[in-house]
Amino acid sequence: MMKKTAVGAIEISSIGIGFQVQDALLKAASVELLIARTICSGKYLIIFAGGVSDVEAAIETGLVVGKDSIIDHLTVANVHEGVFPALSQSVVLSPGEGEALGIVETFSAVSALIAADVAGKAANVTLFRLNLAMAMGGKGLLMMTGSVANVETAVETAANAIKDRGLLVSQTVIPRPDKALFNDYL
Repeated sequence: MMKKTAVGAIEISSIGIGFQVQDALLKAASVELLIARTICSGKYLIIFAGGVSDVEAAIETGLVVGKDSIIDHLTVANVHEGVFPALSQSVVLSPGEGEALGIVETFSAVSALIAADVAGKAANVTLFRLNLAMAMGGKGLLMMTGSVANVETAVETAANAIKDRGLLVSQTVIPRPDKALFNDYL
């Protein structure tokens, strides 16, 4: 099994070129494809993981092949371990877990990945949902839980990272959320 220490993502304005980029980057490096699909607004999203040098090589190849169709991209070395379970939506919360609910909403899928990584590294929170672009107009949505102080720190840190890119839609911290807000996640 491949050791996943880095994650890479490329968001492309053309679906056809997205397939071409996906093929080229998979041939260029030993990476594991996590997500490759069309997303809202007629774009294509590719997310993959692997060793840092392989992810960097795949991104380089993708940028060359995608040229002017690239909307956004990123490489995160030493990605926070909570990003992969949140991305795969495999995090199971226990009833009553977390004193607060934190939400960061972004204008792009790639920026939501950045938000998840920095939030997880900033404070002791559980990243439990990372929704990327599907049925959301191309937006990204990160949800986390933990103590009020930790969620506030994680949300603020993530929001600041996204603000720097001009892609923050909203940031929210809900102390003592009603249990109904978590029902879909228990």
